This record gives sequence, C-alpha cells and structure tokens, in this order.
Amino acid sequence: MMTTTDQTVEITALSERPHFRGAVSDRIWKAWWRDEGYLLEQIDSRVRQSLGPETIPVALVATAGERFLGTVSLIGSDMDERPGYSPWIAALWVDPEHRRQGIGAALVQAAAARAFAASFPTVYLRATRGNAPFYISLGWQQIEEDVAGLNILSLSR
Repeated sequence: MMTTTDQTVEITALSERPHFRGAVSDRIWKAWWRDEGYLLEQIDSRVRQSLGPETIPVALVATAGERFLGTVSLIGSDMDERPGYSPWIAALWVDPEHRRQGIGAALVQAAAARAFAASFPTVYLRATRGNAPFYISLGWQQIEEDVAGLNILSLSR
C-alpha cells in the first residue's frame, strides 16, 4: 500500500480483484495492440490467463478503493528475439490523470518483487529510448540497446 498526495493506493494481483479485468484488457489493447490490428477479445484472452494460480503470467492492478489507477504484468517472454530472458515486466500502464505520483514505479517494483519471491534472480523489460531513464532511476541496468527498436533492461536482486 502507498499513499499519494490525495489517495491510498493498493497494489494487488488481478486474480484478487478480477472485476478489473476489463479495465486491464482495455488499457493494454488501446495502448499497444489496437493499432496493430488485434481485437480486444484477443488481449482479454491473454489477460484472463493471469487469473490462474501460476506465478507467471500475473497482472497486478493499482487501485484506490474501487477506482482503477493502473496495471503491470509479469510474463514469461516479451521479446521473441531474446528467448533466454525470463521473466519480463510488461504492459505498464497508469491512467493519465494518476501519472507522476509514483504509481508506475510502485507497480514495477511490485512486479519485480513477485519475480524475486518466485526465485527468479533477474527480471527483464523492454523500453523505448525515451522511457529507459525512468527504469534506470529505479535501479534497472540497460543491458542491450536497439533490439527491434527497443532497449532491454534488467534488474537483479
């Protein structure tokens, strides 16, 4: 749990708050997949997989009471070009009106903590050149640059 200037934010697994599945699917689809020609139902099917008891995939949600604020996922693979890297933090989203309050950082840290608790020594993510400094400020290390147009970063415990 964290407190921003005007609200108490809780980060939980989507499996504990499954009524937010539609919000998670919608945000992920609109941010990354709609313009690629994917249907919302395809993304919702992937998000639904995170409702199971497995460690991966898992989606986390940031909420203030019953208000959805953001999401992040921990998945097995996020880049076909790097099959040896696993797990990955992916699909970080914070609704625009809640950005710059530490919610994104808290979501990333919570997802990494889950990976470490599951005995993964390292977790990966990919970021645009413009977003990489955000992750570096959280302790991530850039390990590769311009792989399919993105930078790869890692965090080890």
